[in-house]
Amino acid sequence: MSKVLFIKASPLPNEVSRSSQVAETFIEEYKAKNPSDTIEELVLYNTEVPLLDLELMTAGRELQAGKAFTDLAPEVQNRLNTYNALTEQFLAADKYIFVFPLWNLGIPPLLKAYVDTFVVAGKSFRYTEHGPEPLLKNKKAILIHGSGGVYSAGQANSYTHGEPYLNTILQFIGIEVAPTIFVEGIDHNPSKEAEIVAAAKSVARESAAKF
Repeated sequence: MSKVLFIKASPLPNEVSRSSQVAETFIEEYKAKNPSDTIEELVLYNTEVPLLDLELMTAGRELQAGKAFTDLAPEVQNRLNTYNALTEQFLAADKYIFVFPLWNLGIPPLLKAYVDTFVVAGKSFRYTEHGPEPLLKNKKAILIHGSGGVYSAGQANSYTHGEPYLNTILQFIGIEVAPTIFVEGIDHNPSKEAEIVAAAKSVARESAAKF
């Protein structure tokens, strides 16, 4: 039995977000093929995701220097507890499903803040004399990525830093990443919306059966 963490990084409701609709299809098929697995949903825009800022970085240095956690200011303790809970939730999962849009050629800022909660030295990777070493082995992830234009191929592929970044950072910590499911091009060709979504859902069903 596997524990699956479904991470939704879009503020849009499912009836508006095409990538979320495709993700629903993926999850339905996955559940049908893996009825004993558990799926936990994390909607980032409904979740407190602490920003890795000066306050948290200072607290981290103080704890490393020997300061007691209880000696930190109460509000800092609360933020660290929230931050660490997200870290442990991620580490506890076996598989990950990310659904996210392309925003200004990158990922939504809240998703980047979330990435910072699980890419943590000593927990998901470690430094060695030979360079960084991934610690999250034997885990899988798949990305379901929506964009108004087409960026998965062609000249525009060199412009985007969204899907490539998330793909790279997951592999950096040892996670095997399945081929991305793209939901793209609808803003360029609105008349083909139904066709594009249907094609992506078909890929989602095929991918879910193998995930």
